[in-house]
Formats: sequence, C-alpha cells, structure tokens
Amino acid sequence: MNIEDYREYCLSLGTDIEEKLPFQKFKSGEGVLVFYVSGHMFSFFDCNDFSVISLKCQPKRIEDLKAQCECIGNPYNEPPKHWIGVNPNTAPDELLKELTRNSYELVKAKYRKVKK
Repeated sequence: MNIEDYREYCLSLGTDIEEKLPFQKFKSGEGVLVFYVSGHMFSFFDCNDFSVISLKCQPKRIEDLKAQCECIGNPYNEPPKHWIGVNPNTAPDELLKELTRNSYELVKAKYRKVKK
C-alpha cells in the first residue's frame, strides 16, 4: 500500500481521527505523521521513509504475528510490548488494514475506559 492510500484509510476509520506532524522540533522526527483517536496515537510513520508503520497491538498477539509474517517487526521508537512495526511495502493490504483498525479500536476503547 502506498503512503497516500494508507493515509486515506486511516482517516476513513472514524470522524474522531486527527493527523498531525507533532515532532517537527526534532531533526529525526520532522516527517513523522501521527494519527490520533481521542487525542491518543494509534498509527505513525516517517513520511520520508515509508518502510515502518508503528501500530498498537495486544501483547498476546505480537509474538505470533512476528512469527507468522515477515512484514511484522519492532515499532519505531515505541515499546515492543504494546506496539508493532509493519512494513507497508511487503505487508498484504488486508493485513495492514486489519492491524490498523485493530490499533484504532484498541486506543479508542482504552480512552473510553479512562474517560468513564
């Protein structure tokens, strides 16, 4: 999936999604595009190097995903206990969409629990 198609997919997940470039003060983070739901990150990648998309994931799924899919690895600059890195150039589109939706729903559900 290319960068623009992925961006459009992220924005299509809900009306509560925001996209920002929050790390522009940092040289290595200038091009990092982050997608938020309810003010919390669920997906991000470097626009200048679209080789890893970092997504939230259930810790119990992470090892299985890494073992089954070569396109799954460690996230960029996040703890690998709760985040995965997906190579969008080698990941099947349907898998990337499923993992992105999963990340969105995880973050949204967590935010709702905190809010109550």
